[in-house]
Amino acid sequence: MSIMDCDVHDVEHCPGTNVSTNGRPLQRVGIVRQLQGISRRTVARYMQTDISTVKKQEDATTDMPLSDLYQWQEALEVPISELLVEADDSLSKPILQRSQLVRVMKTALSIQENAETTSIKNMAETLVEQLVEMMPELREVSSWHAVGKRRSRKELGAAAERCMSDDVFMDRLD
Repeated sequence: MSIMDCDVHDVEHCPGTNVSTNGRPLQRVGIVRQLQGISRRTVARYMQTDISTVKKQEDATTDMPLSDLYQWQEALEVPISELLVEADDSLSKPILQRSQLVRVMKTALSIQENAETTSIKNMAETLVEQLVEMMPELREVSSWHAVGKRRSRKELGAAAERCMSDDVFMDRLD
């Protein structure tokens, strides 16, 4: 049986698919991503893939290769153990607490980077130091990514402004 012969609703019995055969959760990347407050688009950009792949990998029953799991770990800036499912699910509270501290750290670093006055910069620096005392691994966290203003629904993105020759769309007989 090839993967092409498989019923789309019966993927767990198809060769070459990466879905848990008993429907049991194998990983927590989707939950951790949401707790970290990171969008699928941001993860897709970081991992140099498309959003549909990210969405598929977020399914807790998806059996991912370790290399993909390590990419998720880097994108979410969390220990690898937080992405794995424990039998008793005891990681949910520590993950929540860590993700909250990571968000506070990202905010403090952003304030520190963008502060216009010395006093605000010093307060943010103190907050960063206190957070690192609480959780030393926060030292590796980066600030929120600075982006330009969001487009309104009526505005077009850069892709719409690019011009392409009509030759691109024509079949060439050469």
